[in-house]
Amino acid sequence: MFVLIGYVIVLACVFGGFMIAGGNIMVIVKAAPIEMLIIAGGALGGFIAGNSIKVLKASVSGVLGLLKSPKFGKADYVELLKLLYELLMKIRKEGLMAVESHVENPESSAIFQKYPKVMADHHLLDFITDCLRLMIGGNMNPHELEAVLEAELDTHHKEGHAPSHSVQVVADGLPAFGIVAAVLGIVKVMEYVGNAPPEVIGQKVAAALVGTFLGILLGYGFVGPVASAMAVRAEEDSKPFELVKIALLASVRGYPPPVAIEFARKQLFSDIRPSFADLETELKGAK
Repeated sequence: MFVLIGYVIVLACVFGGFMIAGGNIMVIVKAAPIEMLIIAGGALGGFIAGNSIKVLKASVSGVLGLLKSPKFGKADYVELLKLLYELLMKIRKEGLMAVESHVENPESSAIFQKYPKVMADHHLLDFITDCLRLMIGGNMNPHELEAVLEAELDTHHKEGHAPSHSVQVVADGLPAFGIVAAVLGIVKVMEYVGNAPPEVIGQKVAAALVGTFLGILLGYGFVGPVASAMAVRAEEDSKPFELVKIALLASVRGYPPPVAIEFARKQLFSDIRPSFADLETELKGAK
């Protein structure tokens, strides 16, 4: 939603300022279709040529995802923390083997079924169960487990940021494609030199310069901000995985479940972090 609001502000200020200054908007309107074909078409071709089908699909999904709210909100994080707390309490009371059946079949687990938001995110669910499997059968010390989880999260981080990086490359290239369009326009203008009156040549030069203008506008006013928003969303989407890692590592290091969950809570951004008192009330209900 904020992406669309930002676009409206960009268009209103740029073109509104141009017209207030006395500019003829029809010069841009007439030249825009051909210039956009050159600029957007060239950028799209480069985007397709430079990325795998996986990144292309993820980029489209990432752009469309900006029109929706983040996957996890404050209530969803509370649900995740409650799930981790319940699992850690069971481990502390009955041992690691007590959660093996829940880990192997989370779909039929009485614990996991209480938390539909986590169950709906199969990537997060797999991460939780894989981590617990390592704890159950890996016989790993905290440092070894941390190294394994860090490596997995690093891979997840790179994968999550690949779409935003690819879109940012397009944004960086759009001004250059604008110059290409402008140069082609000037080449066309040169055909008229000596054969057309100055006012005609002036109009065609103005039309050619529209290419440079559109390339810069698209790069910095539209595509670049989308790439930045996608990077921010990727960071937000990776936060649940960080919470799982922190909570489970704290448990392996011997901290009691309430302390492990508090370590995880501290990882949340301030706008979605539940207060200590609110979370404590929720956790008491999960016992």
